[in-house]
Amino acid sequence: MSYNSSNTIWVLLGAALVFFMQAGFAMCEAGFTRAKNTGNILMKNLMDFCIGTPCFWLIGFGIMFGTGNALFGWIDPFIMKDYSDILPAGVPLWAYAIFQTVFCATSATIVSGAMAERTKFSAYCIYSAAISLFIYPISGHWIWGGGWLSKLGFHDFAGSAAVHMVGGLCALIGAKMLGPRIGKYDENGKPKAILGHNLSIAALGVFILWFCWFGFNGASTVGMDSDGLMESAGLIFFNTNLAASVACCTTLIITWIRYKKPDVSMTYNAALAGLVGITAGCDAVEPWAAAVMGIIFGTVIVISVEFFDKVAKIDDPVGAISVHFVCGLLGTVLTGLFANGRSTMKGVFYGGGFRFFGVQTLGVASVCAYVGVAITVIFVIIKHTIGLRAPACDEIEGLDIAEHGLLSAYGGFAMLPDTATTDSETVMVAGDVPEAEAVTVTRLPSFDETPTDGHKFTKVEIICKEMRFEALKKALVDLGVTGMTLTHVLGCGVQKGKPEYYRGVEVEASLLPKIQLDIVVSKIPVRRIIETAKKVLYTGHIGDGKIFVYDVENVVKVRTGEEGYDALQDVE
Repeated sequence: MSYNSSNTIWVLLGAALVFFMQAGFAMCEAGFTRAKNTGNILMKNLMDFCIGTPCFWLIGFGIMFGTGNALFGWIDPFIMKDYSDILPAGVPLWAYAIFQTVFCATSATIVSGAMAERTKFSAYCIYSAAISLFIYPISGHWIWGGGWLSKLGFHDFAGSAAVHMVGGLCALIGAKMLGPRIGKYDENGKPKAILGHNLSIAALGVFILWFCWFGFNGASTVGMDSDGLMESAGLIFFNTNLAASVACCTTLIITWIRYKKPDVSMTYNAALAGLVGITAGCDAVEPWAAAVMGIIFGTVIVISVEFFDKVAKIDDPVGAISVHFVCGLLGTVLTGLFANGRSTMKGVFYGGGFRFFGVQTLGVASVCAYVGVAITVIFVIIKHTIGLRAPACDEIEGLDIAEHGLLSAYGGFAMLPDTATTDSETVMVAGDVPEAEAVTVTRLPSFDETPTDGHKFTKVEIICKEMRFEALKKALVDLGVTGMTLTHVLGCGVQKGKPEYYRGVEVEASLLPKIQLDIVVSKIPVRRIIETAKKVLYTGHIGDGKIFVYDVENVVKVRTGEEGYDALQDVE
């Protein structure tokens, strides 16, 4: 067999780009979840690829591409048999094998996001292996391996159904069986927003995925040795980018209207929704159709995320179910409407009638039925043997330390405390203390009074918005303040903050991020400190801050051993 260098390089380049999607998924999932589970998520994304690769090599590839029958390929450990019937023109077997391996790994890694923050690592490794061994390969054989769906004319160019819908359905069933994270829903079933800890990393993940999707979709032509293939690749690239962009714009507008502000994480999810949805028909639709589909995906992603969060009560930390299952299914079916007939049968809108649309619908229904049953059996077996969900104490503490002995994935950085870790009710303290047991109150001198010895020490504690820190610091330095301590804190006043939204769920704003600035003064009049701080911080709106004043008994400088007034000076 003669090989074609351009086709081989194109396939290998696509394989490399699809492999790099693992980094994108890892960044997305880590960023949209809490810091205490970051190491666990990164480990899962590494291992689903590393477990899936030998599993697909040993069993999966043969099942998927063997010429057995319409339902099943063959068992071919180590890929030793003849696959010339399914190999693209001019592409060596091992080039095509690695290309298909990275697609298999992509399907497996989708599950991680929806089941994040409460799944046992050992359970994850087992079901990741099961997906790569037979769940993904069998349905993949029906679609891409010469099985019964491909013979009917089912069209899924790069895997909206074969990859994303399969992984998304496994994620849906797994998240349902696991149940929500601790603290996700209150006693009335109302969802609470559990914020992701690093939107910057999540955004990087989305852009990595978007970049790699050009290889995911574009390289699925598996050739670049003709004018037709080059023209098709150009259209695929254009449609892929257009659908994602339009989906983002649509979600931005919808969330801006619905939540009064454009939702950051939902809009990033919309990019992935557009990419997933267009994958099935990116070679078969015109750009106008890709744009219309992008509008549909950008609308559906908002509805779907809210549905699973608020109605179905299925906790999906990163939106994987809505992105991959819902939009993957929808994109495959919509291809039956918008296909232009160039590379497949004509869709309904091009006069092709409803046969092709029916084939697309039958395909997604049959694949969902098979995958749903298979993954449910796997999860039930795991649940009743080694267990599927991590213990509550491990979940609250964080899977990094509980599963991997990792104290923090961010050594040297102070992270915000977890404000949604338990379902327990707040214990209220009540009751009167008898006078005989009451603590005697001693009145201390007012901070406006001058001490008799001339060396009174006073601590001024200022709690305010971080955005005012630089102005406050400058004003205090101008007064002669030479030392201060800054702490990032969470707190609330009587008003409990104002409502905000995260992924369509109202954020419980009882604890808001502030800064606490501590200074100890002796020579500078405390009243001047207070009046200066008030002048700098005042806006007239709720949340300007508070100032607390305390008497200090003594000050000790560790370096010199000086105490009292001298400890506040720094004269060499």
